[in-house]
Amino acid sequence: MSAANAAGQKALSPTPLPQAGEGIKKQLIALLVLALPLDAAAHGFGRLYNLPVPFWLYGWGAASALLLSFLLAGLFAASPTGTTHTASRDISHLGWVRVLRHALPALKALSVALLLLCITTALTGNRDPYRNFSMTFFWVVFLLGCTYLTALLGNFYAALNPWRVMTAALGRFAGGRFQYPAAWGDWPALGLYLGFIWFELFGTGRPLPLGQMLLAYTALNFAGVWLIGRRAWFAHCEFFSVFLRLVGLLSPLDYRPATGTLHWHAPLSGLVQQRPETISAVVFALAMLSTTAFDGLRATQWWVSLFWSDPSGLVTALAGAHPVHAYAALRPWYIGWETFWLLISPGLYLAAYLACLALAKALTGSQHSLRALAQDFGYSLLPIALVYHATHYATLLLTQGLKIISLASDPFGWGWDLLGTATLLRAPILPGMGSVWHTQVGLILLGHILGVVIAHRIALRVFPTRRTALLSQLPMLVFMMGLTVAGLWIIAQPLTVERMR
Repeated sequence: MSAANAAGQKALSPTPLPQAGEGIKKQLIALLVLALPLDAAAHGFGRLYNLPVPFWLYGWGAASALLLSFLLAGLFAASPTGTTHTASRDISHLGWVRVLRHALPALKALSVALLLLCITTALTGNRDPYRNFSMTFFWVVFLLGCTYLTALLGNFYAALNPWRVMTAALGRFAGGRFQYPAAWGDWPALGLYLGFIWFELFGTGRPLPLGQMLLAYTALNFAGVWLIGRRAWFAHCEFFSVFLRLVGLLSPLDYRPATGTLHWHAPLSGLVQQRPETISAVVFALAMLSTTAFDGLRATQWWVSLFWSDPSGLVTALAGAHPVHAYAALRPWYIGWETFWLLISPGLYLAAYLACLALAKALTGSQHSLRALAQDFGYSLLPIALVYHATHYATLLLTQGLKIISLASDPFGWGWDLLGTATLLRAPILPGMGSVWHTQVGLILLGHILGVVIAHRIALRVFPTRRTALLSQLPMLVFMMGLTVAGLWIIAQPLTVERMR
């Protein structure tokens, strides 16, 4: 999930900065350190790394590669046949699929058991985040591992969702007391998603609040299903379902919960064959992108110094003193300031996205409404959202995720060794910084190239001629070039030793 670095970067965070008094001198020194021109650090690690070539060269190279991919897409991309699943093949009859179908009840039970174990260990286990099963399992194994597996294997979460399994026990009460308003779309899921990201970024990053959050979210799922029914709740309100459904569109496997069948189609073709039903789904996709970018940005020295160094003098004028002399009083302001930018980030991305589409509409003279165009091209942003997610968080699977093997033997952190694995893979795997940086650059570039190609294929379906389709994509190309350079800039920035929260 966007911003899911809680177990390795934020949730397992260092001790907060001193509050006041004699800590002022330390804070002054810290701000001076933040102002120094440090080398760039690969995102997700603490040590610094010198870029092998100047950043501007990476930026120009990535933008040029994106332009070339646009030209090649214009020359060779074929128009999709339609918006249906005619190109998919039902593989439900295959032997391994039948085996999975027979194992489905056991897998559902395991899903519920893991959720209950996560809640129990968070509430009653060791307070050390590194020794508590819940922190690594939820923030890394579930949020990260499930996201990337969904992009490869399809939306299996739709079948294994533990809240969906548990609420099935409501029986006839799962039909709902009220009709879900169609106008609400996916807005409830978006609101819960932003609230969850806020909890992740600004919470304490300790097991107990995680357990309390999961317990409250479980109660919310039961209440939501009782009110509007399982179908509407898990389609539009349960944000993990909406998030992973969108990620699953990138996969060559298409699981359809309504029929319980599994289909195979070309990778990424789901992004072209399907269209967002509402503008809320488009904004959710943009939120997946914007919240991840914000989480990366807020860890940079540039972002922290923007508030605490107060170059504009505005904070000093409001507080009556320089921010460093009023740290204790301004700390809530800083959280509020960051909350403001987090919450409006999807709106900022939406404004830029709509501006590009409005320009495309003007260039082509299209009779399609701006809203219709926004829905037509909404899913072309998902490859970019996924690679942003991977570049910021995937290393946590190596640095923290593998520890789940040892934690499974001692989930409460009480010194047990139930499975005989308590001493296995306890040390993190740290890839070379050069490898991390080049992988990140490659992923960002690949995601944007895929976005360009998918957007062009959609344009061939939406616009009457290849010429107007190509013309319509010029503003989107500029938009994606900007996202590429911005994404590279964020991961190239020096990181703060700790976030001032």
